[in-house]
Amino acid sequence: MKKQFKLGVIGCGFMAQSILKGVVLSDFLNEKKIIVSDISDDRLDDVADLGVRITDDNEFVAQNSEFLIFAVKPQHFEEVIKSLNGYKPDKVISIMAGVKKNTIKNAFGVSAVRVARCMPNLPCYIGSGVTGIDMSDFNKTLDDVEFISNVFNCLGTVLSIDESKMDAVTGISGSGPAYVFMFIDSLVDAGIQHGLSKDEAKILAVQTVLGAAEIIERDEEPIPELVKRVCSKGGTTIEAVKSLEEQNFRSVIGNAVSACVKRSKELSDK
Repeated sequence: MKKQFKLGVIGCGFMAQSILKGVVLSDFLNEKKIIVSDISDDRLDDVADLGVRITDDNEFVAQNSEFLIFAVKPQHFEEVIKSLNGYKPDKVISIMAGVKKNTIKNAFGVSAVRVARCMPNLPCYIGSGVTGIDMSDFNKTLDDVEFISNVFNCLGTVLSIDESKMDAVTGISGSGPAYVFMFIDSLVDAGIQHGLSKDEAKILAVQTVLGAAEIIERDEEPIPELVKRVCSKGGTTIEAVKSLEEQNFRSVIGNAVSACVKRSKELSDK
């Protein structure tokens, strides 16, 4: 039976709001085909002006939506399942960090529930994010794969990936914006230390990171070769690079990602 809504969203936090704004403002999906539920009236008010249907009834959302996004905190998932009063959706999209597909299926008590597990990141809210998605449950229905991909294409780049790699996705892109923020903040502090104003240092640091990232995206040259391009023998950059190497900069980043991946696995195994 055809559902009243194409997309239902349970949970209306920051990332859910980003998804809703992305799909509506890009004209990918008509707002009348979307419904969202949350226990917070304030959160629902934040998306009401998009024209989507809002409610506090999770069961109604699940029963009347073709695709159902779970956008709640993992610790609230069990409570949400209870609120569905035994209803079992067919097509689920999960953005819950650390919650495996089998965990979701087991919560419903049936393996027939198809689940796409997604890991979007913070820049999705400005349309410049990246989302790792396991859509293997939908491989036999290309229309469904296309729909799920397009939902997240509205937020940036989509990378189709096996669920077994999702912890690594968390360590690189899911948590990665925090590392970049810290790096830029450190550059700003260093600029201030050497006589720049905070605004001057911020402009220089931010634009440098944006420009460097764009070169990596456009240029086929290996990244180590790009580093060499900036360095000249006896020059200034090579001294900075030597300092970073002496302080094991690469290991510092690698250890941070490893700590993140470890914690992601711990959460997934609970």
